[in-house]
Amino acid sequence: MNLIGFSLICAFLHVGYQNPLSSWMLQPNVLVVEVNGALGQQALKCLHSADRVINDDDKDIMWKKNGKDEAQRGNSYLVKLQESLGRGNYSCHSTNGSFLNHTIVLIQENNMTRRKILAKTDLEDYLKCSTQNFEGAFQCSWSWHRTRVGEVALIRAGRGRDVECTVDISGQHWTCSSDQSHLSCSVDGTGDGISCVDKLHCAFAEEKQRIFFTVYVKTKNFLVESYNQHFYLSEIVKPDKVKIRRVNTSMIELTYPGSWSSPYSYFPLTFQVSQRRHGCKNCDKPCHDSTSTKTVMVNSSSTCQFEVENKWTVCVRAKDAFCNSQWSEWSHLEMRKKRKRKERKQTN
Repeated sequence: MNLIGFSLICAFLHVGYQNPLSSWMLQPNVLVVEVNGALGQQALKCLHSADRVINDDDKDIMWKKNGKDEAQRGNSYLVKLQESLGRGNYSCHSTNGSFLNHTIVLIQENNMTRRKILAKTDLEDYLKCSTQNFEGAFQCSWSWHRTRVGEVALIRAGRGRDVECTVDISGQHWTCSSDQSHLSCSVDGTGDGISCVDKLHCAFAEEKQRIFFTVYVKTKNFLVESYNQHFYLSEIVKPDKVKIRRVNTSMIELTYPGSWSSPYSYFPLTFQVSQRRHGCKNCDKPCHDSTSTKTVMVNSSSTCQFEVENKWTVCVRAKDAFCNSQWSEWSHLEMRKKRKRKERKQTN
């Protein structure tokens, strides 16, 4: 074989047997390996020099993958990668079967056409984040794909750079700190959302930096994906429902949601009052019926009263007066008087 032919073969082997695009530790003993479908390999270590003086070809160390014996021996183990192959729980043992160490290998596929672990929301996004006020708390939720349900593997949230996150022993409570924020987050009991509060946030101060929120989710088949959002609280604020009270036959009173930030003069709301001549019979959501409406906008920094037609259905919702944020869900009140049933005469 000539030199040129030998060089071509070596080049082919080098390209066809690549290392992964990247690898990093998600948590202690949990390794994420990013792949792109090409053949590759990832080296694992059973014991490090700090544990004891060992050689990589130490035949006294045996390996198992997902509990099944592997042929490879020694302190080093080469995981063969191609697409999602190579994922699993690798444990190393002494010749007498004693457990020494383990590494869980999660595969992150670098392929935009693959199926996702999460499903998109109505807004064509994977994460939906919102808050009821400016106090520093927010919630993010998601929907699992019907065939790829998983669990939260890692949460990262904070303002600024150099955010450090830790998790408690339950794996459900995360603390993320930086010089700009200190976020405490808890995974919801349903597993499809998380609630956070920034203990350094001041409701009266201008938000200088957005919150960056990233959730890593994994499946039981050792696949992992990351999804992220970044936002100011003013961009995701959504008030709770407005309270409506009938004052008399033609007057209603609108009251701020109890969860809204105060004082209301500093955090005013804009109310949208919609009067509907024909209510929705036998319907739980009469305000979603768009027929025959009469709508006005009301700005108020306190409880306000509003005159309406006494035969109409009144629907009210609110949003922050200063930000182009979300409207609250509709509240409604039926102004039409209900007819009293005539009492039936009793006959002897």
